[in-house]
Amino acid sequence: MVTGTQALFAGFMGLLIAERLLELVLSKRNAARAFARGGVETGQGHYRFMVVFHTLFLFACVAEVFGLQRPFWGAWSWAALAGAGLAQGLRYWAIGTLGDRWNSRIIVVPGLAPVTGGPYRFLRHPNYVAVVLELFCVPLIHGAWVTAVVFTVGNAALLYVRIRAEEAALGAMYSEAFAHRPRFIPEVRRG
Repeated sequence: MVTGTQALFAGFMGLLIAERLLELVLSKRNAARAFARGGVETGQGHYRFMVVFHTLFLFACVAEVFGLQRPFWGAWSWAALAGAGLAQGLRYWAIGTLGDRWNSRIIVVPGLAPVTGGPYRFLRHPNYVAVVLELFCVPLIHGAWVTAVVFTVGNAALLYVRIRAEEAALGAMYSEAFAHRPRFIPEVRRG
């Protein structure tokens, strides 16, 4: 028997899947624009794995909640939903700031200065912070703690590879522009 909170969770996951499909369309459009401007792609090997990993994540959330009858944890679940909402806000702030330069692949147009506005004023990788938060919080909305742990750990390994490839591809201009910005946790400056 499906509970009311399970039905709401399934609806939330349906929206999240639709959002990811729209992001893929946007990414494909932006990739074509980058290639038209002379963009060069790197990191293709891990990209395929990343797509499979994130697809499995969406299915694992639903499978654990329904297959193992995970409960809605009241205040903890509401906190996880708030965290997931925060992740979405940060993600779309990053996407909006990058504009047509945002892409799910690593495509660098030579000579373009790095984007340093929006959330990039505070962090090198705000979109990845959003992904970390999302992969942890979304499953916990309905108690899917195994999915939260497994995909958070797996994502850490994936981001280790991804960030090294991305920063290498972005090169010296990026390194100089972001030399004093933290990767994931913003600094609180005093005085």
